[in-house]
Order: sequence, then C-alpha cells, then structure tokens
Amino acid sequence: MTAPRETETLERPLGEFVSTAPKLTVTGSHTADPRPHVVIIGGGFGGMSAARALAKSPVRITLVDRTNHHLFQPLLYQVATAVLNPADISVPIRWLLRKQSNVTVIMADVDAIDPNARTVTLDAGTVSLTFDYLVLATGARHAYFGHPEWETNAPGLKSLEDALEMRRRFLLTFEAAERSSAADEREALLTFVIVGGGPTGVELAGMIPEVTRHALCGEFRRIDPSKARVLLLEGGPRILPAFPESLSARAQRDLESLGVTVRTNCIVTEVDADGVVANGERIAAHTVFWGAGNQASPLGRQLGAEVDRAGRVQVKADLSVPGHQNVFVVGDVAAVKTANGAPVPAVAPAANQMGVHAGRMIAGDLRGRERTSFRYVNKGDLATIGRHRAVAVLAGQKLTGTFAWLTWLFVHILYLVGLRNRLTVLVQWAFQYFTFQRGVRLITGDTVHRLLKASRLAHEKRRVSV
Repeated sequence: MTAPRETETLERPLGEFVSTAPKLTVTGSHTADPRPHVVIIGGGFGGMSAARALAKSPVRITLVDRTNHHLFQPLLYQVATAVLNPADISVPIRWLLRKQSNVTVIMADVDAIDPNARTVTLDAGTVSLTFDYLVLATGARHAYFGHPEWETNAPGLKSLEDALEMRRRFLLTFEAAERSSAADEREALLTFVIVGGGPTGVELAGMIPEVTRHALCGEFRRIDPSKARVLLLEGGPRILPAFPESLSARAQRDLESLGVTVRTNCIVTEVDADGVVANGERIAAHTVFWGAGNQASPLGRQLGAEVDRAGRVQVKADLSVPGHQNVFVVGDVAAVKTANGAPVPAVAPAANQMGVHAGRMIAGDLRGRERTSFRYVNKGDLATIGRHRAVAVLAGQKLTGTFAWLTWLFVHILYLVGLRNRLTVLVQWAFQYFTFQRGVRLITGDTVHRLLKASRLAHEKRRVSV
C-alpha cells in the first residue's frame, strides 16, 4: 500500500470535515474554569466594545463571528469606489484581542440561540456553546421593503464582500460601455442610480463624479466617462434626514454642483437588470446601488422578545432582553430610545457605547451592583459629499464646506483601528487628493461579455413583455 499524498487530507471538501467532526460543547461551568462564561456574537463595534469592557473582569469570553475581521463600516463606500483596499479598513479580530487573555475567538456561523437553555448552536450543530451571559451584536443588513429579489440588481453596502461586488460592477460598466456599439445601451451603462439619501447614498453619489471626471480621464477612446449620469433617489422629503434641514439643503446643493441629480419624494417600485421604476418613470440604468433601509439580523427574533418593523429587539433600559436578564442586545439589532424618546441612530458610536454598557452591566452583576439605564451620548453627525464638501453637527454647531470636510477626515482617521490602517489610509487619501487617481481599480468575477449579454437579454425580455 502506498502512503497517502501529503496534501490528500487538505483536498477534501470543507463540508466533509464539518459533517464528520465530533460535536463540541463548550460549557459555562467547566470544572477547570469556574468563571462565568460570556458569549458575544458579533465582532463589530458593539461586540468588540463589550469584550474590551470585560477585559479586567473574572469571566471567560467566547466571541463568535462569521468572519475573521473587524470592519470599519463608515469607509466601506471608499472600497466600493476604488479609493481604499479592503485591508485598509479591516483588522483581524484575533489580533485586536491578542492581549486579552480571557477571550477565545471562534469563526463560525450561528444557527440557533435558546435563551431558556442558555445555548448557542454553531455551524450546523457541530459546536454548542452554553453561556451564563450572552451579548448579541450581529448588526443589520440592507432591507428591500418586501422585495428581496431586488438585491440581485441593486447590491447594498454592509460588508467587504458587498463593497468588492459594488466596485466590480462600478468599474466593469465602463469597460462594457467602451465595447458597446448601441448608443442607448451606452447611455444606460453610464447611468448610475443610487437608491436612498442617507449618509451611504450621499457619500456614494458624491464620490462617483470625482472618479468619472478625473480618475478615468483620457483612458477610454469610445466613451467619455465624465458624461456619466448619477441619480440619487430619496423616498422622503429631503436627503440626510437625521441632519438639520439647513444641512440637508446644503448637502443637496453640493451634490447638484457635482452634477448629481437629486430626486426627493421619489419612491422606487421596481428594480431589474434594465434599470428602475421610480414614481412611475422608468430610468434605464445597468448599475443600481442600494442604501435605502436596514433590516436587523434575524438572530434577534430567536430571543423571544418583541421586535419592531426592522427586526430590532425591544430591549429594557439596561439593554437586556425582557424575561432574560442575562441576555443583552447591542448595536443595530437593538431598538433603543434616547432621553427625548427618539430612536438611537444606527451608527458606530452608538454601537460602541451600547457594547461598553452591556459589558459594564455584566461586570457589575458579578460585583453585586445595581444596573443602570443606557444613555446615548451623541458626539456629532458627519457626512462627506466630495472634495472640500461635507456637513457636520458637532457640539451643537453646524459645520459645512472645507472645515467640515477636514473634520470628517480627522475623525475617521482617529477612529480607524490600528496604526497601520491609519497611516495607510492617510497616504492613500493624500495620493488621491493630489493625483485624482484610484490605486485599487481591480475587476474580478464576471466578464464584460456576460454583463453585456445579461443587459441585452433583460432589454429584450422587457420589450417583449411591453
């Protein structure tokens, strides 16, 4: 019998390993380690803050995330528009927690949560965790208002995979337009529709003209990228609704000065490969980006508590789940009110503050302290529109223009995780500022031929249906 090749085991499908692996149970009362077991689901802002808040507490922490990295979501749109690399805004979770000896990191998918049995099931039942405390911080995904099929043609922006897919489609459309011989098809290819006038939609809309007018200048022979159309469609009466009305108006003027067409009170009723239908008008566009809504992680529904229309868990004042004092929900998956009754915004600072509060409540329980109510401290709101264009509210002061833009740059550099990322992003921004170039214009995945074929098939299908 010949010996097996050294790589033979590695060539087996991953699913085979999972299906044959023995079930692993991690308990919260192991005889060798009697410390309370805290399970944190999610390695985003809320989950990481909760783990760090428990760094000096006598607990064992298991942090579970489906990826191996912590992501700085506020700069995802810059990955989508080829300004930054994915590694510039993400850091391995294990590296961030390497010095916190009471944390174990598991990369896995969470299948089920049983708050009564105090168990969490991972990876199709191959791993089961029992907990003394649970912190759910799984965030949210984009919502399509009852039309999940729209995601195929209108990707949102919540993960690195989303950003890379958006970048691929964004860059590929210029290649397709260069190859197209039909004038109407080229026009549709060079039309970009962004649905949703929140910070993500506004920042995407403001960045695209800078790429089309400067970064791609002189690179094509049959098309002029600077002639590309950008439409921002907002269903409400104004963009950036969380900002004061005067700043929303300023942001709209800034976008329009860049050539972006802003349409408010504009409801999208159809999205397909050939474009969108908004307020009864069909807009021919082969590139549609979605930023119109959020839907909380479905894991929140497994806790048995009431959820709102967006799937966010209605938590108590201390962020615990009614009926389960040992279960906390933080970040975008929690429905929390501010002191004046307004919803706490789904932003990174809010998730950070909730994670810290949940960690402190657990630490306080172990010391016999009474729990306190969560109080959100709004440190300000920022949104960038383009070069020297931004709006901000800091300490009650409204900022616009260059000063707001510089403030936005400073704050985002400050909150980036890791010195390497801060330096890399700073260099990339400086390079882009002085040269107008994009350093990561890579196209992977489907070819131009497939894109053109798909658009023509969609066009033919619509023409026949009409």
